[in-house]
This record gives sequence, structure tokens and C-alpha cells, in this order.
Amino acid sequence: MQKKSKGLLGLVILCVILATAGLWQVKRFAAHPLLIQQETIYTLPAGSGRVVLAQQLESQHIVPRGPWFGWLLKVEPQLSKFKAGTYRLTPGMTVRQLLALLASGKEAQFPVRFVEGQRVEDWLKTLRNAPWITHQLVDDQLTTVAQALGMQASELEGGFYPDTYYYTAKRSDISLLKQARQRMVKLQQTVWEQREAGLPYQDLNQLVTMASIIEKETAVSAERGKVASVFVNRLRKGMRLQTDPTVIYGLGSAYTGVLTRSDLEKPTAYNTYVISGLPPGPIAIPSLASLEAAAHPEKSDLLYFVANGQGGHTFTSTLANHNQAVKAWRKIENERKTGEK
Repeated sequence: MQKKSKGLLGLVILCVILATAGLWQVKRFAAHPLLIQQETIYTLPAGSGRVVLAQQLESQHIVPRGPWFGWLLKVEPQLSKFKAGTYRLTPGMTVRQLLALLASGKEAQFPVRFVEGQRVEDWLKTLRNAPWITHQLVDDQLTTVAQALGMQASELEGGFYPDTYYYTAKRSDISLLKQARQRMVKLQQTVWEQREAGLPYQDLNQLVTMASIIEKETAVSAERGKVASVFVNRLRKGMRLQTDPTVIYGLGSAYTGVLTRSDLEKPTAYNTYVISGLPPGPIAIPSLASLEAAAHPEKSDLLYFVANGQGGHTFTSTLANHNQAVKAWRKIENERKTGEK
């Protein structure tokens, strides 16, 4: 009887030792760094259980092979409440941190940058090339895009807010565009309501159109108010705007990269060397700064500006002074071209 008790005690001790050793191995496995050497995007399909999760992580060489994965989920059951999704895994992350991430449901966020000054067609190309997006737009035809967004085709250009947007895997291109659209509508309405009194705009569309021209004319923040002042002054005097970006927009795919005299004389709805007043709509996506400049132009008597050869512009009030500024710019350009040769 005594021998039997000693045997039972020994068995219990052995079990305790084995359990302790097993628990130590489980804890050691949980603290083990992932096998990845660089950032990895991992997708856990919907409906996946513990077995599928373990098989995927092992087959994709994310966690070491062995019996400890299943035991870890039993020892720490809070880690087994993982959620389907696409996650960003980083080098140095442990197995426990991986499971905690899957349980949190905090999916990877991917950035897409919609740049001010670009056209809608440029944004659509950006969306086409963005990873992990679900493409619901059948094509990039503006009429198709407008219909999908519940807009008029004429509202697309200048109708979205430029910014970096973050999305999770499988988000649709349409939903991203709708988000950018909602932000721009709200912003434009605010700018319109707070605009300076007496500006020569018949409606919000004309203010946005002016902002888009400002956006294309200068990348220097400090110049936007002056550029707006020039164009507003010209509108008030009945002078044509004569701005090259509108000509380029009107030419569309016919633009070769260099504006010719015949281009400036070619009649289009957007050629402000030919038409009076503003073109029928925006020529690009304006930034908040350009919208504000259009709504609050500097007060001046400026009527002209030309590049100064240093990234900015020279602003003048008379044609004679403008012609002098043009000569100075041409001299700089000729010297630059000579130096390049």
C-alpha cells in the first residue's frame, strides 16, 4: 500500500514537472519573435478557425512550426478571439503580439494621396494603382464615375478634397471618392459663405473655377492672394484672363507639352485668351489655400504677372512694366538654356 502511494506521488510529481515544462515552452513560444524579416501584410479569411490560422501562419513562415500554437490559445483563451481581416505585421513582433493584434481587429491602414492641382483623371489613375482596393468603377469614363457617385459629370473636376486618405483592405474606390467629395462640398460651402463681399463670381462654381486656376498658376503659398487679385481685377475691368493653364485644359489630349501661338488662338470653351470671363468650370482640384485666396484676394491694382525665373512671379500694374518683366524673364531663360548647352 505504501509502495502504491509512493508510486502515485511520483506520478503526480512527474505530471507537475511535465506541465510546468510544457507551460514554460508555451510561454517561450508566445514570446518568440515572428520569423519575418520585413513588414508583412497578412490576411485572415472570414470563417477561419484555430487550425486554419495555425496552418496559414506556419506555411507562410510567419511563426515557427510546432505543437505550441494550439496550446497557447488554450492557455491564454483571450488570444483566440481573432477577427478576419488584413493586418500589418512588423519584424520584432512576438507571437503573442500577433495574436493580440488579430484579436483587436485593428486592420492595416493603407494611404492614398489625392494631390491638389491634379485633374480627376489623375486621381482615377491613382486609385487604379492603389493596393488592396476593391475596384467597383467599371471604367474611368467621367460619365461612368459621375453616375456611380450620384453626380453630374460637370461637377467632378474640382469637386473632391485633396488629402491623404487611409483605408482598410477591400474598401471600394467609390467609397473613397465619396469621402473626398463630402469633405469638399462642406469646405466649398463654408468658403462660399465666408467670402469677401462684392467679388465678381456669379455662383460657387465660379469661385471654385477661380481657385483651380490659382492652383495651376503658382505653387508659392505667399503668391496665391496676389494671383487672385490679378484675375479679379481683370474680371472687374472686362479684361480677358489670358491664363495658359486654361488653354492647356481646353486642348485636352491635343496638348503636346509646349504651348504654341496657334494653341493660344484656338477657340475652346476654356481658352481664356479667346473667351471673356471665367471658363465654364474648374480646370483642376484646388487646395484649401487656393479656395481661400479666391474668396479673399489681396487688394491691389495688379493686372499682370510673369515667371521671375526663380520659382515665383513678378507682379505689375501696367502693360509697360509687364513687358519689362517679360524681357527679364526671357533673358534668364535664354541664359539658362545657353548654360545647359
